[in-house]
Amino acid sequence: MIPPDSQRKLRVGITFNIKKNAVTDPPDAEEEFDEPSTVAAVKNALETAGREVELFEATERLPVRLSERRPDMVFNIAEGMNGRGREAHVPAILNFLNIPFTGSDETAMCIAMDKALAKQLLMSHHIRTPKYKIIGSSSPFSADGLSFPVIVKPVAEGSGKGISDLSVVSDVIGLRRVSAENIGVYKQDMIAEEYIAGREFTAGILGNADEIRVFPPMEIIFRDNTRGVYSREVKRNFREFVRYDCPPIIGADIRTEIENTARKVFRILGCRDFARIDFRLSPDNLLYFIEANPLPGLAPGYSDFPILAGFCGMDYDSLIRNILDVALKRYGINRQGSKSHE
Repeated sequence: MIPPDSQRKLRVGITFNIKKNAVTDPPDAEEEFDEPSTVAAVKNALETAGREVELFEATERLPVRLSERRPDMVFNIAEGMNGRGREAHVPAILNFLNIPFTGSDETAMCIAMDKALAKQLLMSHHIRTPKYKIIGSSSPFSADGLSFPVIVKPVAEGSGKGISDLSVVSDVIGLRRVSAENIGVYKQDMIAEEYIAGREFTAGILGNADEIRVFPPMEIIFRDNTRGVYSREVKRNFREFVRYDCPPIIGADIRTEIENTARKVFRILGCRDFARIDFRLSPDNLLYFIEANPLPGLAPGYSDFPILAGFCGMDYDSLIRNILDVALKRYGINRQGSKSHE
């Protein structure tokens, strides 16, 4: 007997990529994937809120499984597998199957993943970002117009992949060397941008339309007081290398600028439901957009987004439930999985 809608639980699928600790090329290919504990934490948060949860690992069988099971809503944390558009893979599949899901769609994911493309779009809206050049294996090398030091990063990677203290170079020789090494490892273009000395901030966003909430920014403070790079190694061992300050000790005008710029970036890129936006503040108090993360990590006690939400009084389970709820509202879906008629 099928229960009436008033008694039926919302069926939520979780799409994800799991770390297998496999030998990969490049060696950090799984860095963006989630630990089983993160998937379990998201599942627990949803189940304790009365949702019926099913897990969908983002393998080649994902389209078939989703088509067969058709959850009412998908909570998407899948990073995708290959290519610069990989974060768009699962959102595109879900849209193709007409299954609602949390987070940004495939277009926003693609634009944000390509750092150069995102910068070009935001610069057209007068968002300040460091000057940069694209360096590719098949394009002429040029540092014209850039002032050193310069930081070199893969153009379409996240989680600090391809970034270390060696990524900040002081001359053309270093720029050539680091670029060539990373192109060989990551098989993609590099983005070389002027390194902004100063303070590093990240801003978390939750919601949509006129109900967007921007959390107070969180400052990432490097413990050794040297030129800090929020690299893969630092993120893995953040308790050793950095401390977090939220809300940070900054003037009200700077805080307002960070929050307003984060909101503007979120809207320009077409993000949905939640995201994290990274900034640098120069010694002369100029704010620079660095990167947008429309699919920020949700590892409890580890990822920046749940950490900063916790500083702002929102515990982990509440954060997960709020992400789901703002997505349900965006689709006009009620708690039982049916379209609302309000």
